[in-house]
Amino acid sequence: MQVLALNCGGSSIKYKVFSMPEEKVLVLGSVEGIGSQETTLRHQDLTSEAPDCQKQLPRGDYGEALEEILKLLQPYQIEAVGHRVVHGGAGLRRPARIDAAVLATLKACCQLAPLHNPANVAGIEAVARLLPQVPQVAVCDNTFHLTLPPRAYLYGLPYEYYERYGLRRYGFHGITFTYMVNRAAQLLGQDLKELKIVSLMLGSGTTANACCGGQSIDVSTGFTPTEGLLQSTRCGDVDPGVLVYLLRQEGLDPDALEEVINKKSGWLGISGVSNDYRAVEEAALLGHERARLALEVLAYRAKKYVGAYAAAMGGIDVLIFSGGIGEKSSSLRREICRGLEFLGIKLDAERNENGNGDRVISRPEAGVRVLVVHTDEEVMIARETVKVLAGKEPSGAFGQGWISL
Repeated sequence: MQVLALNCGGSSIKYKVFSMPEEKVLVLGSVEGIGSQETTLRHQDLTSEAPDCQKQLPRGDYGEALEEILKLLQPYQIEAVGHRVVHGGAGLRRPARIDAAVLATLKACCQLAPLHNPANVAGIEAVARLLPQVPQVAVCDNTFHLTLPPRAYLYGLPYEYYERYGLRRYGFHGITFTYMVNRAAQLLGQDLKELKIVSLMLGSGTTANACCGGQSIDVSTGFTPTEGLLQSTRCGDVDPGVLVYLLRQEGLDPDALEEVINKKSGWLGISGVSNDYRAVEEAALLGHERARLALEVLAYRAKKYVGAYAAAMGGIDVLIFSGGIGEKSSSLRREICRGLEFLGIKLDAERNENGNGDRVISRPEAGVRVLVVHTDEEVMIARETVKVLAGKEPSGAFGQGWISL
């Protein structure tokens, strides 16, 4: 079976075509800068000797991007499309074949993940228009975290808001965390159920996760992806009283406030330099004080989450770094781990600075193994798509507790 795995982000699309079940990658590519005048498609066919394709897209929207991608995929017989979807609410508890009810749920969750769910829905609708006979499957980021106990997912708000609106912690990057923890167990030759793992997914979006015995028990992102660690343009943890104050002092309406906390904050907001971590890191090296502060805030918050999750699990066996920044920034890994020796976390300086791919970067004698893992969301999407279409997922997408938002 040839499966197209689509990962539609806030301004990008990543895609791979797999031959399943052998998980052989046939094609891979990306579209960056969607919604801007610099929308660029990059395409690589691994089965052909033809040169890689790169082209600018004049309209720069998801429909055009997918039209161009599917033109390039014409030599392949796409039999299924799997989508990464950020938010499926409380009720979309498993990967599910997309039908009218599933699509309606994903649309209802757009207000909870405004940077991603609209893009995910746009991708689904574009595929439905361009490949109407091909089945589609939604694989939701928050599904991995639906094992959280009430003590971890409830907010200290009136309980009727949870009952009425589903206000609770959902958590995100679950597809990545599923891959990360299973890959770590494989690398270490241990049973995942025997491990206490803290994972740091550090990319443009950032999330920390506590996985104990193979189940997610806590996660830094919450009702929306905004909560938790500092992110490229999202503020992360903030006193809600600050938001009320801004509403009054700045005369903001809800849409304007959402713009501030989701698109103008994070290391962009603190540094004033860029939402690109590399640019902020470079500015800090050149002496830019606010850029240095932004990096310090990111490392400090991540360090606190590592300690908190070790406490929640009664210990830690493994710390994983992943995501574009987590994999590439040795200085950020070093700063996060600095001072955590009391937990048994001891980086090997040479291993941390050098090396590529999945690897252990802690000292041999350290009580906690520290790993760098290159995540592969697309292969997880393809696996789940095949399982759903083969009937290996339990019937019924919606679980108890679904709330129409």
